Amino acid sequence: MTHDAYRAQRRGDRGAYERYLQGMDQTMRQKVALTAAHILSRGRIADMGMGSGAGSHALASLYPGLDVVGVDVSETMVTLAREKYRLPNLTFVVGDIATPVFPPSSLDGILDSSVLHHVTSFQGYDHDKAGEALRVQVGQLAPHGVLVVRDFVDPGPGDVLLDVRCDDGDDSGDPATCSTACLLERFAREFRSLARRPGFPLVALPESAAQLPAGFRRYRLPHKLAAEFILRKDYRADWATEVQEEYTFYTQARLEELFAALGLRVLASTPIRNPWSVAHRFQGKVVLHSTDGCPLEFPPTNYVIVGERVPAGEGVRFVEARPSSPLGFLSLHQYRDRATGRVMDLIRRPNPTVDVLPWFTDDGDLFVLARMSYPRPILQCNSRGSTAIDGAAPVGYVTEPLNVIQHDEPLGTTVERALAERAGIVADSIVGFFSGDVYYPSPGGIQEEVRSALVEIEPVYVSAALRGVSGLSSSGRVGAIEACQLLRAAQVGALPDARLELNVYDLLLLRGVSPGPWIGEAIGLRPGPAPDRVVSMPLLAQRPNRRRFAPVSEPIGPVFLDLQAAEFHELDATGARVASVVLEFVVPRDLSTNTVAVAVLLQHRGEILVGVDDDDLPAAQCFSGNSQILVAPAWRLPRDVRSSTPARAWILERLKEEYGVTCDAVWTLGGRYHPSPGLTPEVVHPLAVEACELGRGRSTLHWVPLGDLVACREQIVDGHLRIVVMRAAHALGLMGG
Repeated sequence: MTHDAYRAQRRGDRGAYERYLQGMDQTMRQKVALTAAHILSRGRIADMGMGSGAGSHALASLYPGLDVVGVDVSETMVTLAREKYRLPNLTFVVGDIATPVFPPSSLDGILDSSVLHHVTSFQGYDHDKAGEALRVQVGQLAPHGVLVVRDFVDPGPGDVLLDVRCDDGDDSGDPATCSTACLLERFAREFRSLARRPGFPLVALPESAAQLPAGFRRYRLPHKLAAEFILRKDYRADWATEVQEEYTFYTQARLEELFAALGLRVLASTPIRNPWSVAHRFQGKVVLHSTDGCPLEFPPTNYVIVGERVPAGEGVRFVEARPSSPLGFLSLHQYRDRATGRVMDLIRRPNPTVDVLPWFTDDGDLFVLARMSYPRPILQCNSRGSTAIDGAAPVGYVTEPLNVIQHDEPLGTTVERALAERAGIVADSIVGFFSGDVYYPSPGGIQEEVRSALVEIEPVYVSAALRGVSGLSSSGRVGAIEACQLLRAAQVGALPDARLELNVYDLLLLRGVSPGPWIGEAIGLRPGPAPDRVVSMPLLAQRPNRRRFAPVSEPIGPVFLDLQAAEFHELDATGARVASVVLEFVVPRDLSTNTVAVAVLLQHRGEILVGVDDDDLPAAQCFSGNSQILVAPAWRLPRDVRSSTPARAWILERLKEEYGVTCDAVWTLGGRYHPSPGLTPEVVHPLAVEACELGRGRSTLHWVPLGDLVACREQIVDGHLRIVVMRAAHALGLMGG
């Protein structure tokens, strides 16, 4: 599509687009954001099983450069959608998503949003029908086309104990009036009502079998069926229709295996829990336990898996094959804290890393170029006892900024050469060059400095393959992504690279462009207690310099971190090895690879404050000469903390013990991210908490205005603090959104 054609499709200014997005419900926003992370702003995509057509219309409205085709098996739905929604880049067609609708290799993207479970439910509950539909759809994807599936997920085999309320209605069995317990018993008789033998055995446990709260009754049933009931128990008005459908058809692992077998490189695989549903439909109304009484998480309200079709001979996943000898690129050093005597490990990476963010504007929209589907085998290394607390599967291919290691050449020359060699952007197409900030992605144990270069270029949308960069079967491709949509993708967990996100925030602030609405979990602060002192960033920057660390002349062996090397095999759709590479990486010795970084928020006299820790770290001293560094409260989780609910409880205990801060509200602050995917499988889960009581702990938080932190972000060198500050400011409307 030409630039003129793109401009011709504009329908109002940026404010109109943002108002349009704000008018969507949470499901529709999530659908749009998931698409943004993995489908370029141009091309042709199909919205399979589009229903009313509202989702297709939303995609076409927010992506004027995309040709969006809504597909539905119902001629009536297609006719109504055509009458209601009319845009130059939007069409609707009648088609069965399980049969070919488009020519082979003709689509750049396919979106299946809550539709595959209909394919199985209305074809005899045959789960293989979903696999057949996916196989047909993959055949319609062009090379590097992307398939996005948003549906429900089977939690896996095994029984659970389900506690439900028996005092919230009558005993009639009428869905309109009966208690949840009576509704569950009816569900056990009617589920899969289109089958020859609907229903399933349900075991009601005697009241004496457990110490239950008043008003609850306990049942034993398969985990899958407990999830099926919890997810639909509030849809009572359409109960007869709801019991016809089977929501869950495949487990997460089965879907990942199927995608790989179909030649799809998995770019995301994550359960999603709608915070509103958890707070208003699940908490206090149902409780899940394992059969031995251990608490279980509520079922995800949705599950998302994204796959990219790759040519034959390219890899779809990585496996860590065997240990290898160290390469000597990374090195372990130790420092002793002069004040406490504590020895701290530090893994050193040589030479600064430069993140290069090419960008351009087109008719008011701001686009950035990123490398998409770039191989990061370390993220799929052996778990070493860690469990993903959010249930997301590690993926080996990510969207991230173009980056280059700076050696002896100056920054401008280094960036110019990298753009020409890796993205085909010649010097004559560079309009301007802006030096970004310098920060440390994970300074608690890694001596890595990242600086950014924001490079304005002439508009270019073409998706260009990266050649010979990674040493693997492919090195991804470079493509243009609309900047604000990219941020929304990060808010729903579809963009796990923090550095690309931070560069986009810096670019938007530099340009004075609003990041648009926040579509992650809403944060609602109430007036809180008065802190002892509120300190501005300029004043905090004047604190005395400190040098707390001395190098250990004779290392005592790893204390906290292990520096390891392993050979990784890249496997194709058949499981055959297509490439191998030996990489060094960093893992914690005894803790998990999960980190939680926290924005501790406090609203006082109408101002939003953030609790910031003035810490000392060896990495800071190595780079700046002084050890002091402002950081967000952050902790590696123990390996026995295996899911989100106990992780939150553990973090709240740490905040009270270490800082004397009691918190009574916790919010997910956007999606998970990897701070340094080329060095460590560490994954960070950002949270926001509301301080309700301030006491004394081992350390002290400085209360700084959130607006100050955004305005003085160049003084924030801790990557975790940068992320939680920018996301909190965005969520709370302090960035013009």
